[in-house]
Amino acid sequence: MSTARDQILGRVRAALAPLPQRAPLPDWERDLVRLRQQQPAGDCWTLFAQRLTAVNGTPLTSSDELVALLVQNGWTRGYCDPALWPGLRAAFPAEFHVETTFDRSRVDDYAFGITRATAAIAETGTVVLTDRDTPSRLAALAPWVHVTVLRNGDIFPDIPAALAALPADPNVIWVTGPSKTADVEGILIEGVHGPGRQIVLRVN
Repeated sequence: MSTARDQILGRVRAALAPLPQRAPLPDWERDLVRLRQQQPAGDCWTLFAQRLTAVNGTPLTSSDELVALLVQNGWTRGYCDPALWPGLRAAFPAEFHVETTFDRSRVDDYAFGITRATAAIAETGTVVLTDRDTPSRLAALAPWVHVTVLRNGDIFPDIPAALAALPADPNVIWVTGPSKTADVEGILIEGVHGPGRQIVLRVN
């Protein structure tokens, strides 16, 4: 005979059990979620850079700019996605110590993490990270500086266009500028629950 405790624990176990299949995404109507008039496709980077800057992010268009910013702030130890490092290595001088494997036991050793973005949304200045393209999520969320490498062709004008193009991925993270939080008095603080600097490096 089961007790009330057994019944309660049984319900908890049932609630925590993995779903046999994922719930389907809800239907949505593009016109209902559109925030602004769609920008011309050729203007996506310009608009994205403006919106990213407005939320205290940093848009860059060359590896040299990135290295100069890192050197200026003394951020010389970090991680880079191994798929990206061959194309970036030549821009980094010998003073940098860059690893291509993120060691979870040494999280505080990494001043920056360089990962790839799956997409970006021009109207909000948002970058989209997925498990498919960002295999080390901790490298994107733990270091003080997160550098996202974004291909120019992966910038979408608005949220509906980005949603329609996103892959079926079990984990999708939308990042709009540095991590932010605010207390009840409305004092905004950056970098508490994630990177304090969000840099987006555009590549062709």
